[in-house]
Amino acid sequence: MRRIYLDHAATTKPRPEVVEAMLPLLTDNYGNPSSIYSLGREAKRAVEEAREQVAAVLGAKPEEIYFTSGGSEADNLALQGVAWANERKGKHIITSSIEHHAVYDTCKFLQKRGFEITFVGVDHYGRVNPQEVAEAIREDTILISIMHANNEVGTIQPIAEIGEIARSRGVLFHTDAVQTVGAIPVNVNDLNCDLLSLSAHKFYGPKGVGVLYARKGTRFVPHIYGGAQERGRRAGTENTAGIVGLAKAITLAEEERERVQPRIKELRDCLRDGILARVDEVILTGHPEERLPNNLSLCFRYVEGEALLLNLDLQGIAASSGSACTSGSLEPSHVLLAMGLEHEIAHGSLRLTLGRENTAEEIDYVVEAVATAVEKLREMSPLYEKQR
Repeated sequence: MRRIYLDHAATTKPRPEVVEAMLPLLTDNYGNPSSIYSLGREAKRAVEEAREQVAAVLGAKPEEIYFTSGGSEADNLALQGVAWANERKGKHIITSSIEHHAVYDTCKFLQKRGFEITFVGVDHYGRVNPQEVAEAIREDTILISIMHANNEVGTIQPIAEIGEIARSRGVLFHTDAVQTVGAIPVNVNDLNCDLLSLSAHKFYGPKGVGVLYARKGTRFVPHIYGGAQERGRRAGTENTAGIVGLAKAITLAEEERERVQPRIKELRDCLRDGILARVDEVILTGHPEERLPNNLSLCFRYVEGEALLLNLDLQGIAASSGSACTSGSLEPSHVLLAMGLEHEIAHGSLRLTLGRENTAEEIDYVVEAVATAVEKLREMSPLYEKQR
């Protein structure tokens, strides 16, 4: 059976160049970067070279790059680290109602421990209004955290504008850029952010490694203790091979971004137009223009999203109904609900996210498969039969 992968927002296949760069660190150069003998020093050198490469892509300084186990840890380190380091200044944090659970749940955790959290809403495109963020700032606000682009519907947020507001009011600003690195420009100075999270496996790097960028002078405390790695901010032996793979992946992604992303966007638009032409009662979710080039998010009336996914899987198509981190949950997406969709419609969601290896022939196949699966499922729906 053919296999078509359209879940690149969940993870991506590591590139051969990335695997090749990692192999020496998994075989001959296996030293611990904290060891003082030559094998350790070679590993340390590899980590520091990777730090310089990541910093160059983000427009940052190498000493502002902290390696973590992934995007979720980077988000936790940013939010908890800033919260506990600055709680004497204030205990108010602003975030949005559509954040990834790595931010959303961390805010809920802090809320239970005495912090006040303001969850600003979004419009029906899933976009945050910077003015609402500005109006939510108080004397005791210590942090604003708004994601760069949403992982479910792909809407890109006005991050530079929000960052400028935060800076003018003396509030630290964090953005979760896990979905945007390699897809759109990500420069910490252009975005006016003090902290930024990313994860390697979203841009054809390995799983289990990420980065927290923290602007020099930003106060935050570690949340893992037990060693002096990462300048005392993140204890634990470095994932040397993963770090080198991350650096290789982010460098390649940035080098080819302006060439590859327009082609992916063109395929995405063909997929969107094909499905909308073949299937009725479909809602395109997310912003029509300000969205990631690879993201297509839809809701099908009178169809259960999980059933649709299973039908597509039987035809060799890998997709999702939203965030991979909440798959298995029976609850509708908190993102779609925050955008004002009804529970019944939100249950019929489908997220198709394209990558650099997808082809036009695959898109034609997927359009046909989606139309067939939706028709089949609606034939079994008493609600669809009733409205006909």
